[in-house]
Amino acid sequence: MLDRLALLEKRFAEIEMEMASPDVISNVKRLQELAQERSDIEDVVTLYRQYKNAEKQLGDIHSMLDTETDEELRIMAKQEIVPLESAMERLLGELKVSLLPRDPNDQRDVIVEIRAGTGGDEAGIFAADLFRMYGRYAQTLGWNVEIIDKNESAIGSIKEVVFEIRGKGAFSRLKYERGVHRVQRVPVTESGGRIHTSTATVAVLPEASEVELDINLADLRVDIFHSGGAGGQNVNKVATAVRLTHIPSGLVVVCQDERSQLRNRQKAMDVLRARLLEAERTKHENEVASERRTQVGSGERAEKIRTYNFPQDRVTDHRIGITMHNLPKIIAGGLDELIDAVAASEQAKALESELV
Repeated sequence: MLDRLALLEKRFAEIEMEMASPDVISNVKRLQELAQERSDIEDVVTLYRQYKNAEKQLGDIHSMLDTETDEELRIMAKQEIVPLESAMERLLGELKVSLLPRDPNDQRDVIVEIRAGTGGDEAGIFAADLFRMYGRYAQTLGWNVEIIDKNESAIGSIKEVVFEIRGKGAFSRLKYERGVHRVQRVPVTESGGRIHTSTATVAVLPEASEVELDINLADLRVDIFHSGGAGGQNVNKVATAVRLTHIPSGLVVVCQDERSQLRNRQKAMDVLRARLLEAERTKHENEVASERRTQVGSGERAEKIRTYNFPQDRVTDHRIGITMHNLPKIIAGGLDELIDAVAASEQAKALESELV
């Protein structure tokens, strides 16, 4: 591993030298390529240099102890050994994680799809809660959220919502949210005070670019219609909503949130590309609907990845067996601790498989 890190440090130095050359400075494309490569390895090189610095300090102390006769200086030097060894152990662990194969989608923007599952109106209300939770989480990180399509009722429940989140590393964080989410609480629609269990499904798709996936316009059927909402006042008088049907795959995407027909069409194309790219990456499945089923299952209660229990003020992630409290904070967008725990578990599994 240390040999590999030394090669990365050497490559980092080569990149910096090349970026400083006049030929590269005048070549914008090459400069961007090098800047991206530099950015990709900068963090691991920084960690490696910190590790080497600690290692050198430790070596200097041991060398000094071999020759130093002053007992007071020897005691002071020995006191520095344990902190340095601890720092080296911590840095070595971080370096192991940093060298794990990266998900090529981690830095992408995402398309998120939330659908009400089992539980009637309460499932729709819970789907709306999850939509707000992710919106607030995105806001805390400075990410942008744009609704693509939303099917909601007058009582504030959501049958389904499709939205885009744009921000650095969006997929790297939100990919852990894919699956069935379960809620246990007394619904606002329940007069007897009984606790109900309902579900909603969350799918997270990395966004694809036009360069990666060129859709043949001849394969598309485009329908334009009047958008609508929970009330008559939300129905546009001008037909701006767009329905795209990808004939070869049968995929249908609807976007009606924008007042501009052109903007709705652009958003619908973004969703279609994301779904088609996901299908390409899961070749053992025939269409994106199959991929979505692997992410979220059928929405049945037994397939949950996480439970939000309001009476007990707890959230349990069943994938890693962790339970946290302060549910109002989590449902208000405080997801970092949960996501960090799942990410750490996934990294540990990856490290274990690398060592086998």
